[in-house]
Amino acid sequence: MPRNRALAALALACLLVLAGCAGGGNDGATQAALDGGDGNEMGTAAPEATNADADDATGGAQAAGDRLWIYTANARLRVDDFETTRANLSTTLADHGGYVGSSRVSTTERNNETYHDARIVYRVPSENYSAFTAAVREEGTVVNFEEDARDVTGQHADLEARLENLRAERDRLRELYEQANDTQDVLAVQRELSDVQGEIEATEARLESLDNQIAYATVTVEFHEERPDVEYDPDRWYDTGVIDAFLESVDGALVALRAAVVGLAYALPYLIAFGVPLVGLALVARRLFGGGLPSIRGGNGAGDEAEVDEESEPSAGDRDE
Repeated sequence: MPRNRALAALALACLLVLAGCAGGGNDGATQAALDGGDGNEMGTAAPEATNADADDATGGAQAAGDRLWIYTANARLRVDDFETTRANLSTTLADHGGYVGSSRVSTTERNNETYHDARIVYRVPSENYSAFTAAVREEGTVVNFEEDARDVTGQHADLEARLENLRAERDRLRELYEQANDTQDVLAVQRELSDVQGEIEATEARLESLDNQIAYATVTVEFHEERPDVEYDPDRWYDTGVIDAFLESVDGALVALRAAVVGLAYALPYLIAFGVPLVGLALVARRLFGGGLPSIRGGNGAGDEAEVDEESEPSAGDRDE
């Protein structure tokens, strides 16, 4: 960035020197432009004068009340017949010079009956915004309606002024490019010219998008058709809503817990009557038989086997005899 700024400053200094050397010729050209007509005079106006004119124009527009607005609305409707409602709004939209920006429609079938949910974005000229939203309200029961009006007069003026300055800077850089002789100067001016051109295109795109939003209001409508009244089908349990399914599961868990408590209450007397004696007999049997077994096994342990082996094996003296 410091190198680019230094090169830009050098290029601007070269332009000033060339402008001073060609002062006489420029005066003649300016006089010829004045004699030729107002259009050329406006074309050679300085950027400062252009900015002042833009500020004066903006101030005059604001004083006259000619401000720029972006209108948006979001509506949710409950309708009896979706197809009829969409056809009516399509006719109204065409009469007001609008168009459909986007559309999404879903169809659900239950027991050979269908209902529709939709989300349609309408773009209508701003001068017909109020009339179209009134027509939307009449097509069904309004569940929710939100609208917004945003003043973008200052934003639009800033973009226009920035675009005008960028174009003037591009024209100066083109003159420098034509007059540059050194290779480094040519490359530096070319880079600056490329950056300015990119900013011009980006600003033009933003201004075009803003102009479109100003010219056409955006009305987003969500349609919800009445659901058919059908009985619950166990084979289609997945059609149950998430909250309904959760509540039904909670009820089922409570019923199961209650059944377990009642069953335990019924079984508790039997457990006391038969379980306690059985447990007592098991403890007595363990004490009688389980405690004596280790001593019996201890008498027939490895020590006794060793004694038997020692008695049965003859000694060395006996073998000699």
